[in-house]
Amino acid sequence: MPKQKTHRGAAKRFSFTKSGIVKHKQMNTGHSIRLKTNKRTRHLRADGVVDNGAEAKTIHTLLPYK
Repeated sequence: MPKQKTHRGAAKRFSFTKSGIVKHKQMNTGHSIRLKTNKRTRHLRADGVVDNGAEAKTIHTLLPYK
């Protein structure tokens, strides 16, 4: 029986908490950091949470082993 392939792009972008909540990295952190305020860059370090239940369910199906 062949192994099931996971979606590696989703694996790099999302993580889960113990309760199954899907977390993601914030956008706008890749470049032009010097143009953003210190407060803004500090808050962008925190992980965001996927609020949409349908999207969270799709991510769970893309990553079956997490």
